[in-house]
Amino acid sequence: MRAIKTRNNGTMTESAYWGFVRSGLRRQFRWWKPMMEAKNKAKRKYVGKNKRQKWEYKCAMCNKWYIGKETSVDHIIPVGTLKCSDDLPGFLERLTVEKGYQVLCKSCHQIKTNKERKK
Repeated sequence: MRAIKTRNNGTMTESAYWGFVRSGLRRQFRWWKPMMEAKNKAKRKYVGKNKRQKWEYKCAMCNKWYIGKETSVDHIIPVGTLKCSDDLPGFLERLTVEKGYQVLCKSCHQIKTNKERKK
């Protein structure tokens, strides 16, 4: 059965619409000051061979050091889903917490995300 396209002049499903909104909100809050503070706390001067690389970051789970593109800032308390307008206030509240961020390497972040999705 095909999903009914009720949004964006009949071109998007409800799921696609709320995914678009969720993605846009996450993108806008990428530079949220508390997130940047968490990243700054986990960084040190890069000690490898690449002279262009300035910083590396410590993963909060495995305690190894990674360059910036191999890490992500994670919400310790999951932000959750956004499937309808009723979910919006709670989603924004969890997205913009003042404390509760950690730096994780990509593989540890994926492990944590998979565990959260199983709950």
